[in-house]
Amino acid sequence: MSKQFSALGVSAPILKALGELSIVEPTEIQQKTIPLLLAEKHDVVGLAKTGTGKTAAFGLPLLQLIDTESPVVQAVILVPTRELGHQIFRNLEDFSKHIPNISIAATCGGIPIKPQIERLTQPTHIIVATPGRLIDLIQRKAVDLKETQYLVLDEADEMVSILKESLDEIVAELPKKHRTLLFSATLPGTIKQLIQNYLNKNVVQISASMETTGNQGIDHQYIVVDPIEKLDVLMHFLNSRDGERGIIFCKTKAAVNKLAKNLAINRFSSGALHGSLSQGIRDRIMEQFREGHINILIATDLAARGIDVKEISYVVNYHLPDTYENYVHRSGRTARAGANGLSLTVLQEEEVIEIPDFERELGIKFAKFEKPSALSLEENNTLLWAKQIFKTKPNHDISADLKTKVKTVFHHLTKDELIEKLLANYVLQNKIDVVEKPVKKFKK
Repeated sequence: MSKQFSALGVSAPILKALGELSIVEPTEIQQKTIPLLLAEKHDVVGLAKTGTGKTAAFGLPLLQLIDTESPVVQAVILVPTRELGHQIFRNLEDFSKHIPNISIAATCGGIPIKPQIERLTQPTHIIVATPGRLIDLIQRKAVDLKETQYLVLDEADEMVSILKESLDEIVAELPKKHRTLLFSATLPGTIKQLIQNYLNKNVVQISASMETTGNQGIDHQYIVVDPIEKLDVLMHFLNSRDGERGIIFCKTKAAVNKLAKNLAINRFSSGALHGSLSQGIRDRIMEQFREGHINILIATDLAARGIDVKEISYVVNYHLPDTYENYVHRSGRTARAGANGLSLTVLQEEEVIEIPDFERELGIKFAKFEKPSALSLEENNTLLWAKQIFKTKPNHDISADLKTKVKTVFHHLTKDELIEKLLANYVLQNKIDVVEKPVKKFKK
């Protein structure tokens, strides 16, 4: 039986908030980290896969260690994206709802800086920030970190390049005696270098295994397709998971936009998320996804950071990720909080040889997802066509006279007869398209 939060030394106000959030049993990383942060003074490296509760692992002790009587910034949490920053901010607000007078601010890039400067004129104990925006605030003398005791680098492996350029400037603002808490899903060489350069040599490293609440329920599968059928296979899969929520990952913004357009044409409830979209649009899409107004999110790797949404039943890697770390972060969007989920990777034949490398490096096993038959794909496309017709809004600009003439053409048909003729016409047109398109292409 795992320890309860009370046994880890968590205070009564925080326990009350956790109870209201139905968070009862700590995950492995939380069990190992919380007592250490509360009782010791060491720098800490926490290594655990995404979805294992790292935010609570560092957030609960920080909230407890804050002196609310002192109106200074006592902790800074650095994150790679605004989405993740606001997710952590919301979590900390939830955890601290019964702690009187605690003040937390989110100061991330992508939105106007003036309201953030104004917010920081008020007493603030914890700041959640992206590195670039924090440096901007430091340069404008809008934030004072001279008494900050804790620096948290969350999802450090996702912001290595940013930290290389900015960490010196941020650390220079902190007192010499401060604790650095670095959390990451993976530990590549670049992160080891950061640890060596910025953390105390007596740093304590904590690791939580893959078999944690957030990841043990992931079913890793791959499917092999020809490039020409890739979209049809995806549509077939999405139709089979109708009503469920999922995320589709693409390598580039252009691929996200192209796929989002195809899903929209086929009337899937979806939204696109990538770095070139304005922050307002990104926020709106994320809110729609969180609230269940859209079921499918198409995203690039970085844009999807901070998506901590329950009941994501599947993740699709529409393109094989460039790194093992990206696969960990992608697949970790599903099977959160003890649920089960599927991580499906779409491959071309020449990419299959990479699967054993992913298995060996990440300590996971992939199963092969059976590709639907050509007949099944054709039937699925026919269903999508029918849904397009069903979801098409009536055009009220068409004249009443023309509508009457069209009704006259069909008036003697029953509903079943009309459907039979529509289906026959659809099949005929598709067969014509298959023959005609290559001919047209050849003539060019």
